[in-house]
Amino acid sequence: MHDMLAEPAGAAAAQADGSVRLSAARPGDRGVIVSVGADTHPDAHGVDSDELLRRLLEFGFVEGALIEVLHEGAIRHDPIAVKLDDMRVALRRRDAEDVWVRLESR
Repeated sequence: MHDMLAEPAGAAAAQADGSVRLSAARPGDRGVIVSVGADTHPDAHGVDSDELLRRLLEFGFVEGALIEVLHEGAIRHDPIAVKLDDMRVALRRRDAEDVWVRLESR
């Protein structure tokens, strides 16, 4: 797995199936989405959990979608730009915490 995976305090670095939060991925990491939720920080997104989940799903953050981290912002590595199947999407790292991916080995 990627050496630079860093999780927020108190968050698990990986699930039993080897998946990690998209927020922990770094540029160049690729994988497949295995789970999407919206419950990590219910009050920190500016919208309620159901609305955030709806938005993520509408953008294409669905199980089985291929994903690659393309770029991260200069300040606190936020936001991140990802290639999601055939499109490019930018999202805040705190929103990316709700997307679990299984990364390819480098």
